[in-house]
Amino acid sequence: MITEIEVRTRARNEFQDITSQVQQAVARSGVQEGVCHLFVPHTTAAMTLNENWAPDVRGDLVRAVTALIPDVPYRHSEGNSPAHLMSTLVGASETLLVRGGRPVLGSWQGVYLAEFDGPRRRRVLLRITGESA
Repeated sequence: MITEIEVRTRARNEFQDITSQVQQAVARSGVQEGVCHLFVPHTTAAMTLNENWAPDVRGDLVRAVTALIPDVPYRHSEGNSPAHLMSTLVGASETLLVRGGRPVLGSWQGVYLAEFDGPRRRRVLLRITGESA
């Protein structure tokens, strides 16, 4: 079964922490040992794992990813070509292990939806599989 999380982003570029929503979805699934696949079906958004303890990390990520994309004359005329490139660099999916009914994350790790063309409503699709209790 595929579960869906809706995320409302607030800025043109942001990394929004969705760790708690992912944890809740895994808990509701009943899976104790397995995997949780996350996928964002948008061409100007992405998924990533990174530190969720220090709030400065998110801002640093936005500034760094934005700086990677040069200001060139893009042929795509919608005005969001840099967002497509940033999404490609970060990637559209992540896979987490599930142990003890919870996603396995490092001490300071969180799950982020990366927004590059906001603000928007975004969907994150989760497929949680494995052994139930």
